[in-house]
Amino acid sequence: MFNPKSIENNFFHNLSYSFDTSKLKKGDVLISDPFLLDPNFSRSVILITEYSVEDGAVGFVLNKPTTIELSEVVESFYGNGYLFYIGGPVESDRVFYIHHNDLGITDSLQVTDNLGWSSNFEEARKLHDSGKLPPTEIKFFGGYCGWSQGQLEQEITEKSWIITNLASEHVLNARDESLWKQSLQQLGKKFSIMADFPENPSMN
Repeated sequence: MFNPKSIENNFFHNLSYSFDTSKLKKGDVLISDPFLLDPNFSRSVILITEYSVEDGAVGFVLNKPTTIELSEVVESFYGNGYLFYIGGPVESDRVFYIHHNDLGITDSLQVTDNLGWSSNFEEARKLHDSGKLPPTEIKFFGGYCGWSQGQLEQEITEKSWIITNLASEHVLNARDESLWKQSLQQLGKKFSIMADFPENPSMN
C-alpha cells in the first residue's frame, strides 16, 4: 500500500512504531496512514466492531459523512439530525448503526462497555417513534468494512494502520473528516507529524 518512490512515504514507513497484532480486539480504532491510496479508506478512522483470529474483522468508517440525512435514505423515517455515513464498501445498500448501550437496544452486538452495533433497523425506528433515540447516541451507516482471516494483521504489520482507542462520545458524535487529524494528534508528537502531512505532497 506504500509508494516506494515517495521519499516522504519511506520516512514514515521507517518511523519506529509497531503494534502487537496479538492484542487486536473489537473496540479498537484504526487510523489510516497518510499514504493509504484506497479511496474507501484514505484518511479514515474505523471502529472495529467484530474481531477474531479465525474469522477476521468487521468495522465502520467513522469520519466519512454524506450530505444527506437518514430520512432521505429510509422511507417512513421522519426524524431530523441523523446524518448518514459511508461505513465501508461491503453491503453498501444496507443500513447499519453503532449506538450507545444506554439506549437499551436488545438485538445488538456489544463492542465496548458503552457501545454496540446492529442492523436491526426496526428496533431503532421504534425507539425513534417513541422519542427515545437522541441523535447523539446513535450513528447510521451504509455498508461496512470487512477483513478476511489474517488480512488486517498483515496490513497493520505493513504500517497501513495505527491502532488507538476513542471515547464513545467521539465515536458517535464526530461529524467530519477532521477526526483523522485529531485522533493522530492525540497520540503525541510522532503521529502529529503524520497529521500535518498534506494529502497531496506535490502541492505543499
